[in-house]
This record gives sequence, C-alpha cells and structure tokens, in this order.
Amino acid sequence: MSRTTTAPIGAARRRRAARGMLALTATALALALTAAPTPLVGTAAAATGCAGAESDFNGDGIRDTAIADPEATADGVSKAGLVHIVYGGGKGVLELTQQSAKSGGSEAGDLFGYSMAVYDADLDGCSDLAIGSPNEDVGTLVDAGRVVLVYGAPTGLGSGKATVQYVQGTAPVTGLSPEAYDWFGYSLAAGKASTGVPFLVIGSPGEDVGTAVDAGAAIYLSGTTTLTSGLLHQDATTAGAVPDAVEPYDRFGATLAATPTHLAIGSPGEAQGLIADAGSVTIFSHTLVSGMPKPLSVINQDSPNVFGACETGDGFATSLAAVPHRAAGATSTTESLLVVGSPGEDLSTNVDAGAVQVFRLDAAGAFTETAWIDQNVANVQSAAEAGDHFGQRVAAANTAANDVSTPTATRVAVGVPGEEGPNGLADRGQVQILPLIGPPGDSDELLAPGYGLPTTAAPRQYGGMSIAGSSAGLYVGLPYGPAAGRAVHLFPWNVTTAGAPSQTFKPGEGGIPADAATFGTVVR
Repeated sequence: MSRTTTAPIGAARRRRAARGMLALTATALALALTAAPTPLVGTAAAATGCAGAESDFNGDGIRDTAIADPEATADGVSKAGLVHIVYGGGKGVLELTQQSAKSGGSEAGDLFGYSMAVYDADLDGCSDLAIGSPNEDVGTLVDAGRVVLVYGAPTGLGSGKATVQYVQGTAPVTGLSPEAYDWFGYSLAAGKASTGVPFLVIGSPGEDVGTAVDAGAAIYLSGTTTLTSGLLHQDATTAGAVPDAVEPYDRFGATLAATPTHLAIGSPGEAQGLIADAGSVTIFSHTLVSGMPKPLSVINQDSPNVFGACETGDGFATSLAAVPHRAAGATSTTESLLVVGSPGEDLSTNVDAGAVQVFRLDAAGAFTETAWIDQNVANVQSAAEAGDHFGQRVAAANTAANDVSTPTATRVAVGVPGEEGPNGLADRGQVQILPLIGPPGDSDELLAPGYGLPTTAAPRQYGGMSIAGSSAGLYVGLPYGPAAGRAVHLFPWNVTTAGAPSQTFKPGEGGIPADAATFGTVVR
C-alpha cells in the first residue's frame, strides 16, 4: 500500500494536515460513486416504552444497527451521505438523510455519517444517534462541520423529540467559532460516565488554535436537558493544565475513545521535537472542573516505560479503542484498557508495517503498557510486511465489564487494510482478533475477504478499514472493492479463524436499498 494519501476530508490545499493517515473517502481510493439510494419510510414496530438495551433506538429491548454510507447520493445530491437504520427482530429499515432527519438539506460532499456515536442522551431508555458531517458548510465557511443528534422513541428513531444540531458558535457549543476546514464532527465518542451522566465528545481536528493551523480541538457535552459544554485543546487550562502544547498539524481530536471512567483524545499528527507525525494520546477523566473533563496524562512512544520510540510518520493514536477493566482482586470497575494503533510504525526494514499498543489506565490516569502487538509477535498470525498498516483501525469490547477481565471476555480487533491477499492481491486487507489480557498470540483469530468474510477476495478491498466492537459482537464492514462484496458482517467475539458471520447486512437484502456507494464505512 502506498504511503501517499490524500486528505480524508477537505480541500487539496489542506492535504498536508492529513499526511500519514489512510483516507476514509473512496475518492482517495479511486472508486466510482454514482449510486442513489431510494428513500424508505421507517417501519419500526412501536414499543410500549424504552427498555434501555444497548443500541436500541425503538426501545423494544432488541439491538438495532446503524450503517453509514457517507459518500452516497442522498436526496439527489452527490456524496451528501446517509445512514441506514436496521431495526432488530426484523422490524424494518429506515433511511436517514439530513433532510429526513429534519436537520437541514443535503448538500454535495457533506459526508453525513462520516462519524457516528450511540448513547442515551436524555436517559429515557431509548438509544439516540449522533451523526457527524465534517464537510458541512456553515454559511460561507467551507467544511466547517456539523453534528446532529437524532433521538430514539418507542415509535422509531427520529419520531419523537426534534433533532438537535450542534454547530460551533451556537449554544451549547459556545467555546468555538466555525471556521473553514475545521472538520467539526470528524470524530465522535459518547456514553454514560460512572456517575450516570451522559456525555458526547466531538472532535474538530482542523481547528486552528491561535496561530497553530490544524492544531485541533474537541467539545465535551455533558448532561441531558441542560448541557454543560467544555472546550478541550492542548493549551487548555480551565480544568487543569493539559500536559502537552498546541502545535500546527497536531490534529488533536482526530480520534476519540471513552469508557465510563476515562476519555482518550488522539493527536496522530503530534510532533515530538523534530520528529513529525509521531503522535500522542491525552487522557482525561469525566470529573468536570469548570465544565471541562480533568486532564490526567499524555502518552507517546517516548514516554517513560513505553515500548518503542517516536519516529517520523508513526501516527501513534491514528486509531483508538477503550474498554472498562477490572483487575484481579478489585471489587469495582474503575480502570480502563486503552488500545492505540500506530499504522505507520516501521518494523525493521518493513516501512509502515504497523503496530498496536495496549495500556492499563487507573482512576488517577497513571498508565502501564501491558502489550505490544504486531504481526511478528509470537503466535500472532501473518507476518509483518511493508505497507500492511496493522492498526489503521482498532475496535474492542469487554463482554463482562462487571467481572474480573479475562482473555475470553476482553478482546480487540485490529484492521490491516494493506495486507496482501493470495496470489499478490494488493490491499485485500484483513482483520485480526486478539485477547487484551495475556499473550496476544494465545488466541489470535483472522478474518479476510474470502476467508470468513463471505465474498471473493479482490485487490483494494481494504479489509479492516471499517470495524466496530460491541457486546453484540464484532462488526466488519467492506465499503470498498467490487460492488457485489460491499456489506457489513457481524461476528461473535469468539469467532475462530475464517469462521462465518452470525448476521450480514447487504444492499438489496432485508429491506436495505440496493444502491450503495461506501455502504458500511461506519457501523454502530
């Protein structure tokens, strides 16, 4: 896989801000995107109340699935983007565009659905969906970005409370003013803090801080009806000094991960001295000081007792995932396991082979590295090769968060989109599933197109570019490659190598419209 990339979003003149990152947009992968989905009316069967289940938009106690196609033609507009909602239990499909969500009209290149997060924003027991459109123009400000929150209800997503829009400079997002190419909504993280208070974090990696171009920032929204808003960047001091400094092209906020006790914000463009794009991740707690999360620590590959060393183009924190962790002997779950991907990590002479590091975070923010994972580690499948980009995406889950963490319950999936397939199929890609507890090679499993993923292997499928973890299992999307293979597959976390999915979501099947562009780019 070539190291040359284009910006994930935004104008050509800003491409230097995305160096070292694989582009998510299919334009950068030279794909033709001409499909126009047919709008559907949501057909979710009404529930009598909201059951409080995970990712349950209509409150019937059955998990629902949100699948984004951010480069789809929507409402007749090219690359406006849309989100498919597949209700669990066979209760229908909803196609959500900016127009149908009553959040304004669809515009060319908005990329509605580029990011998504699911949480119960109003604590009514129905899940709500936050959707990012980082290329949304705000007035004349190109690609300033916007996020909308669509509320769940017993009669289906978006059928109850009015959709809320989050735009910089408009309450409650008052800490930032919109500017061209801020990419507000590029990343999202959401959940419920250990105090029971819901939160939503919005990344804006193109935000200029002072004279530092694309230094990056994030907004932290906490509460239900009256939201507390806090602005986070690397020079912030309101809640205590963030242990870092603003610099051009840090892209703070490009990646986010959260648990009930911790928030991690990635800066994959962070320079360490003269070492460009080395990367770092900043850790916060959900304890609010003057409305802002309290900063705890910063991690990079030159931090004490951290494996490896900062190198140009490592892109440490290009991907992040986090899960709750309970150590042996503990009586409560106050810690987290943080997974950090460095897809640009060079292994010996293998440029951009990639690596993943795992850190244990305690309640005070102290960190201990518990694992370094790459394809040369003992018993880990495959072998490290140049351009593999191991760790370009990571996803994790702890399916027994209230128990002592075990290798069976605490798992991580690693995307390897540059992995070659049989007979030299360039960038076929694959996904590797490993334990977060104990030696990673002890139960390493592998999925790839034609090898568990039920489609024929082909060049440039970039398997592993779309993965998501939940208690329901591991979602693997294939938004690229031959149109016939584009789908989302759900696997149990205990899947074995080349094992079959438990469920497949595919355009043209199960009520999902047949037309698709980058179906499955993001899944929640």
